[in-house]
Amino acid sequence: MSNEVVNAEVVSVYPNKVRVAVDDLVNFQAAGESLRVGSFLKVSDNDNVSLICIIESFSIEMKETKTEGVPDSKRVYIIDAYPLGTLKNGKFNRGGDELAIPPKKVVPATKEEIAAIYAEAFEAEDRFRFSSLTRQRDIDVPVHGDRFFNKHIAVVGASGSGKSSSVSTVLQKAISAKDGEYEGLNNSHILIFDLHSEYAAAFPKANVITVDDLILPYWLLNEDEMEDMFLESGDNNNYNQEALLRSIITVAKRVANPTVAKVNFDSPLRYNIDHLANALRTLTREKIDSDNSLIIKLKDGTQKEFVDTDDQLTHYCTETYEFAIKATGVKKGPYADGSIDKFERRVRSKVTNSRLGFLFGDKAKNASLDDVLRQFTGYKENFETNVTIIDLSGIPFELLSITVSLISRLMFDFCYFARRSDKMTEQPFLMVYEEAHKYAPKSGLARYKASLAAIERIAKEGRKYGISLLISSQRPSEISETIFSQCSNFLAMRLTNPDDQSYVRRLLPDTLGNLTEGMPALEQGEALLIGDAVIMPCVVYVEKCDPEPASSDVKYLTLWKDEWKKIDFEKRAKNWRG
Repeated sequence: MSNEVVNAEVVSVYPNKVRVAVDDLVNFQAAGESLRVGSFLKVSDNDNVSLICIIESFSIEMKETKTEGVPDSKRVYIIDAYPLGTLKNGKFNRGGDELAIPPKKVVPATKEEIAAIYAEAFEAEDRFRFSSLTRQRDIDVPVHGDRFFNKHIAVVGASGSGKSSSVSTVLQKAISAKDGEYEGLNNSHILIFDLHSEYAAAFPKANVITVDDLILPYWLLNEDEMEDMFLESGDNNNYNQEALLRSIITVAKRVANPTVAKVNFDSPLRYNIDHLANALRTLTREKIDSDNSLIIKLKDGTQKEFVDTDDQLTHYCTETYEFAIKATGVKKGPYADGSIDKFERRVRSKVTNSRLGFLFGDKAKNASLDDVLRQFTGYKENFETNVTIIDLSGIPFELLSITVSLISRLMFDFCYFARRSDKMTEQPFLMVYEEAHKYAPKSGLARYKASLAAIERIAKEGRKYGISLLISSQRPSEISETIFSQCSNFLAMRLTNPDDQSYVRRLLPDTLGNLTEGMPALEQGEALLIGDAVIMPCVVYVEKCDPEPASSDVKYLTLWKDEWKKIDFEKRAKNWRG
C-alpha cells in the first residue's frame, strides 16, 4: 500500500464511532488481506499513539470533482468503525482517547499488530485460551482466566449455533489446565445441570448422576421447595396448609432428633416423612371434646388429653387413633371439615410415588448430609472427578425447579461454610445451567420460585464464596434479568429471534453498535466475545471440543431413506413406565 497514492482520512468523530473516507479501497487494504466488517483499523496522529477501531459497516458515496475543468464524479468509500482502545508505545488499553482532532493517518492494522495486542494482553499465568479471531484464525484470543470464571459467564445462541460445543470446549480447557507438572486431576470443580443428556459424551470421566442414582433427601427441602412440592397453586386453603405443614414438619424433626436443642422448620435434620403423612391423615378424621380441643374422643369410648398442640401433633405423627363416630359432647376437629383432604391425599401420593424415589425412597431417607454433598462436589468415594453432571432428563417436569433449587442451594451453603471455616484450602465451583430459561425464567409463576431464588442468590453473592455461574440458553429473553444482568462475560452466538437479540444487546456491558447486528449471520462456532476478561470485544471462532457432546441433529432424510425398521413397543413402554 502506498500512502502517497491512497487518501484515507477521518471525516467525522462521534462519541462511539469514527467515520473514515477512502478514495481507493483496493489499495487501502493491507497486503494479502481484505477488509471486511470486523477488520481492524489504526487511526493515529503520531507514531506513538493510535486508536484501534473495528469496522462496523461500509457505504459508498459519489463525490463531485473536476477533471481538466470538466465536472465529474468520484466514488468514495465510507467506513464506520467502533473505537476499542488506544495503542500507545506498543501497549493496548481499553477505552480512552488521546488523539488530537483531526487525526492525520488511517491505515489497516496489520496482522502482526493485532496478534501482538492479544499476545501481550495478560501475563502468561493469567491467560486462558479457547478461541481465535474469526477472520484470522491463526491469531489466538486469550481471556484473563480468573476474571472469566469468577464474574459469571453467559453463553447464548439459537439451536444449532454451536452453543453446547462451545461450553464443552471452555470446560475441557479448564479441567486440563495445570500450573506446573503433576499427575492426576487439577483443582477444578464443575457441576453441570444437563437437561438433554448431552454432556456425558463430552466428559467421559465425569460423574454422571441420573434420576436412578440421584440422592436428594426430602428432609433437606426448605420452605419454598416444600411449598412447591406439596401445595397446589391457586388453592384457597394454601395459607392454612402452609402453616400446618410447617408445624408438623418442625414437630417431626423434634421427634427424630430428641438430643438437638434447637430445631426449626429449615434445620437440615433427618426426619420420617411417614410421620407427616400420618399426622395429616389423623387430623382429617379427628374428633375432639366440644369444650376442649386438646381432648380427643376415641371409638372405644375413652378419651385422651394432650398438654398442648405440639404434644398433640407429636402423638399424631407417631401413633394412629380410631375416633368416635357419634357421641354426646363430641365435634369434628378443626381440620376434619374437608379443608385439607386434598392436601392430605396430595402429600400421600407424592410420598408413595415410585418416580420420586430419589426424594422419598429408602436411600434418601437413610442418606447423610456428607453422602449428599460428596455426589455433587466430585468427591464421591473411590471416584474423584473434576466434572459432575446432573442428568435432568429423567426428572419429572413438575419437580425440575425443586431439584435445581435444592442442589444449587446446597452447593452455595457448602461453599459459604467452607470459605468461613477453611480459607487455606479453597475449591472454587462453577455451576453450569444448560437451557437455563427452563427453570430460571423471568416468570411470576409459583413453580419457579424456588429455583429462581437459589440461582439468583448465587448470581448476586456467589463470587464472594467461590461459586460462580455459567448460564447457557437459546432464549436469553426468557431468563430472569436478575441472573443475566450479573454476568460480566458473554459469548453471544447466532441469535435469530428479534426479542433475544434486543435483550442481549441491552444487557451487554459494552455498546458495540452495529457489531451486534451481525449476530443473526454468525456461522456455527462463531461468537461475539465480550466482557471484563477480554482485552477488547471481538468476533471469535471457538475451537472444536474433543470429544463432542451428544447434541448433533437427527439426520432425517438420511434415516428416512433407510429400509423400514421395526419398533419394540413392549421395550419402549417398559422404559416409559420406568
